[in-house]
Amino acid sequence: MRRPWNIPDVPVYSLATSGQEGLNMNICTYVSAVSMKPKQYLVAVYKNTRTLENLTNGSTAVLQLLDRSQASLVNPLGKKSGRNFQKQRYLEKKNLLTDWKHFRVLKDAVALIELKTIDCFDTSGDHLLYCFEAIGYKTNKEVHVLTLGQLIKKGIIL
Repeated sequence: MRRPWNIPDVPVYSLATSGQEGLNMNICTYVSAVSMKPKQYLVAVYKNTRTLENLTNGSTAVLQLLDRSQASLVNPLGKKSGRNFQKQRYLEKKNLLTDWKHFRVLKDAVALIELKTIDCFDTSGDHLLYCFEAIGYKTNKEVHVLTLGQLIKKGIIL
């Protein structure tokens, strides 16, 4: 039997941030909308990552709801560190990026949410909990959302 927190089939996101080393993206499944007005999200961000470094240094962020066709991005964006793997170069080489507002984002994402940091909480675990306000969004389509269950079925994650 699966652990209780692995039972719900949650959406898979990528959080795009930027810093001195350029664009960075990670994979997020610990994401939750927590307020309707204003629209706010909680996103858990791994400690000791390029994403956390970028957010700590004031980076704005874009939460990207991934499409099923983007399952292959979980390994390069989620299992490789931005500290020793140039994610922007990888994505550009594969022609997977486009521009939205003043951000570089994934072309085929289901939706994009521009975020502004409200606060950050250290819960003494392996993640920091960021509270963001959604300040802009774009819905590209309403179908084919990538989920954790699909990643498990494909053997991408255990």
